[in-house]
Amino acid sequence: MRIGNVVHVSGTTGTDADGKVAGDAYAQTVQTLKNIESALKKAGASLKDVVRTRMYLTNIAEWEQVGRAHGEFFKDIRPATAMVEVSKLIAPEMLVEIEAEAIIGAD
Repeated sequence: MRIGNVVHVSGTTGTDADGKVAGDAYAQTVQTLKNIESALKKAGASLKDVVRTRMYLTNIAEWEQVGRAHGEFFKDIRPATAMVEVSKLIAPEMLVEIEAEAIIGAD
């Protein structure tokens, strides 16, 4: 959703175009961030415009896998970030869900 120069990307999971969920927490995070990148592009934004992410994990012990993937996408951007454990997501095979907020032209 875009309002002015602000874009909010709802909770996004690691599903591909066919609706299949990627494998482990790392793979799901990579796919999730690709999905977020696509949503941002459709709204006229990019990853460099992201100022905040919120990551929801069903197993906080997998934080390093999720953090590694997040860092690969945002290493030069460094948005404000939160990572929390939740009891479950909408489907049992889903391990990670991420929200993002972007401000176009904030840099």
